[in-house]
Amino acid sequence: MTDQFLAFDAEHPYVYRALEQLTAERLAAGATRIGLKDLFEALRWRLPHGMRGLNNNYTALYARKLIADHPHWAGAFKLRRRRTP
Repeated sequence: MTDQFLAFDAEHPYVYRALEQLTAERLAAGATRIGLKDLFEALRWRLPHGMRGLNNNYTALYARKLIADHPHWAGAFKLRRRRTP
């Protein structure tokens, strides 16, 4: 799954940028907890019709990437321990 995610992320960098923007907007609006699956659903409405590949299995990996790039957001996301590296 990680290799598929990395390939998708490299091919579609705008997805990550949009998730960053959505996260920043929600935190600025006063949210204290954010669910990546909720952000994915919001993002699906913003993406071009027919955009394929926004796999819900990527939500945990995007959450980890957001936290790695924005450590001050760590408290907004609840992470589970990964089963596979």
